Amino acid sequence: MAIRLYRNACLLTMDESLGDFDNGDLLIEGDRIVRIGTVLEAPAGAEVVDATGRIIVPGFVDTHRHMWQAILRGIAPAHTLRQSMDNILGEFGPAMTPHDLYTGDLLSARAALASGVTTIQDVSDIQNTPEHSDALVTALRESGIRAVFAYGKSLPQIFAHGAVLPDDARRVRGQLPADSDALVTMALVTEGGSDEDELANAALARDLDVPVARHFSPRLSAAHLQKIGALLPGTTFIHANGLSTEELAVIADSGGSISVSPATEMIMGLGYPVIAPAHAQPNLTVTLSVDFEATVAADMFTQLRAAYQAGRHAHHTAGTASGITVRDVLRMATLDGARSLGLADRTGSLTPGKQADLLVLRADRVDVAPVHDPYSTVVLQLDRSHIDTVTVAGRDHVRAGRLLADSRHLLEDAAATARRLLEAGITAAHK
Repeated sequence: MAIRLYRNACLLTMDESLGDFDNGDLLIEGDRIVRIGTVLEAPAGAEVVDATGRIIVPGFVDTHRHMWQAILRGIAPAHTLRQSMDNILGEFGPAMTPHDLYTGDLLSARAALASGVTTIQDVSDIQNTPEHSDALVTALRESGIRAVFAYGKSLPQIFAHGAVLPDDARRVRGQLPADSDALVTMALVTEGGSDEDELANAALARDLDVPVARHFSPRLSAAHLQKIGALLPGTTFIHANGLSTEELAVIADSGGSISVSPATEMIMGLGYPVIAPAHAQPNLTVTLSVDFEATVAADMFTQLRAAYQAGRHAHHTAGTASGITVRDVLRMATLDGARSLGLADRTGSLTPGKQADLLVLRADRVDVAPVHDPYSTVVLQLDRSHIDTVTVAGRDHVRAGRLLADSRHLLEDAAATARRLLEAGITAAHK
């Protein structure tokens, strides 16, 4: 069993009972964090790492990303939501083979790991055949990232056959049993249907014992879902721009959470990010997500900054009393993200007993130092170039700033898919 002791690091544990350490030690044995403190004794055979000038935080948690779209990275910088639905989901999506989706998901997972995201919810609205689903699950498993595979129906399938999820979801659930040590677990994407569709999907989620995620806006109503019996506890409500205080309260009371994708929302015209009013709502968990790699960058640092900027702007211009802080934003991207996905028992904080999902950041460089407030440094000063180590369940995916996986064949496959789509005449409209 591998043992590693980090010495003299700035530890932002995100665990209120532990607090933070200016010069702390963190001991990992196997896949677990076993001790945090100062001047810890190194066990026999331990790898001792001098982490002076490093900030160690829990790995980032992305609660909503359409991972298959990494194969279309940057293709739609100016799409509106309608254009994305028509072009990305309506034209590119049906053209994707199972291998294309495998390539896209694996590409997205490695990009996430390279940028410090150790846990991700793959909002996978692309289930066209069982072979497509299997390819996506295989990619997530091979990547080594901690992932929630949120099984969703593709938009053309919804238009053609309605929003009720197919029985194939049961087969996939059989491949992803409820295992507390499993890196890949399952959820459902339930949305966009009649009351009968909503009730059918809610019944399926209860039967499979999986959480749900759903895109949400003012044209929908959490109160109505509650009234008909289709509001499931712990639902991840994606975007939720423009929701009233009353609707936010219904979500909070149900144990649900909000996933805000601030960069995408502002680019695509989804409405001003709900970060400030959601943060001000008592007992409502607010999280961050990347959403579309076809439009925005794949890293969480972009979302940290956009979320903080949106929250502060709302405070200044709309008179909100959110008082959002850099500490709040980092919690959204770590512990609150884990809570949203039902994974806070195993990740989201540097807590002894949890799995070792962590991010080691270099804060000793000329473009960062001196560090006066480490939370401000992480949220506003750092980026992907400052990553030293990324670890998931005790396994390193980045070390000394380098992604350890060999991605040469993956990149070749991605380039081949791009060429095939171009040759087939499928292009991004409205660039």
